[in-house]
Amino acid sequence: MNVQQLTDKVLIQQYLKGNDQAFQVLVTRHREKIYTSIYLFTKDPDLSNDIFQDVFIKIIDTLRKGKYNHEGKFLQWAMRISYNMCVDNFRKSKRRTKISSTETFDIFDVLESKDDNMETTMIKSQLHTKVRALVDQLPEEQREVVILRHYADMSFKEISKLTRVSINTALGRMRYALINMRKMANEVELVAS
Repeated sequence: MNVQQLTDKVLIQQYLKGNDQAFQVLVTRHREKIYTSIYLFTKDPDLSNDIFQDVFIKIIDTLRKGKYNHEGKFLQWAMRISYNMCVDNFRKSKRRTKISSTETFDIFDVLESKDDNMETTMIKSQLHTKVRALVDQLPEEQREVVILRHYADMSFKEISKLTRVSINTALGRMRYALINMRKMANEVELVAS
């Protein structure tokens, strides 16, 4: 069987037996989602890279110490580590930056389809820019749920565990986020008219 086709659990077992390629496959498999979620919290490519590396250093350390259990899925566990590191960093810095595209990385580039024609690509790009601006204007708790749900692809159950709130609270925050985004979008349309 090809190493690429192995489950996360088997890749971890292989890594612990000394197969570094297995860990490389694991990192490559989940790099995009983990980095994306970090970037959406920090909005800083350099800081995101630093936190991403710290996340995998912590993962390696935990695996080598035999403290990882296979009850949960690897990605959710890694996402929880990255989320906690982002929160720790946010608490240390006590400042909040805005989402902005950079020359080196734009999260919405990974959402582009290679089959799109130029017009569709331009429309998607404009839409992503507008959505990104709306998400950034949300209150912190709502913004957090939107990022974890739609960009990190986590379930509401996983979000509630990660953010230490009830599922109903997470659902409520998402509901209010969508209401607020709709309201802001309508206000922009009225101003543009």
